[in-house]
Amino acid sequence: MRFFKNLGILTLTTALFATPSIAENANFGELTLTPGFKKTSIRGYTDGSYSLPSIANRDRNNNACIGFASPAPDHVIILQKDFARLQIKVNSRGKDTTLVIKGPGGTIRCGDDTGKTKDASISDTKWKAGEYQVWVGSIESKQTWNYTLFIQE
Repeated sequence: MRFFKNLGILTLTTALFATPSIAENANFGELTLTPGFKKTSIRGYTDGSYSLPSIANRDRNNNACIGFASPAPDHVIILQKDFARLQIKVNSRGKDTTLVIKGPGGTIRCGDDTGKTKDASISDTKWKAGEYQVWVGSIESKQTWNYTLFIQE
């Protein structure tokens, strides 16, 4: 069962049940974005003991991929067109979160601490149009923390 809500250029789909294996369905929802969107957010919570380094040890910029999450991606972001730059930030009120994003062609982006906070973020260039699977993890296995994921150009 799914809930659909249309917010102009942003489409949000929230799954009520998580899939226990890596799949196209996201635990907490799907975002479809086109260039010029306003800063947006989606909520979820960390959970699981799936080792995120099993997706990749290092990303395209040689950043380490670390943490634990559910085997299924937490979110799916669909980019309708190429983006020159995107910034994706976790706000868990300072919990030690991590990010792994798998995009078109198997491109991997990973993030950990942001500045002086333990919340993870990724700020990168050259985001190709297509589907991106997003895992928001915790540094330790089976940690459950609520978070808001912010996305902006």
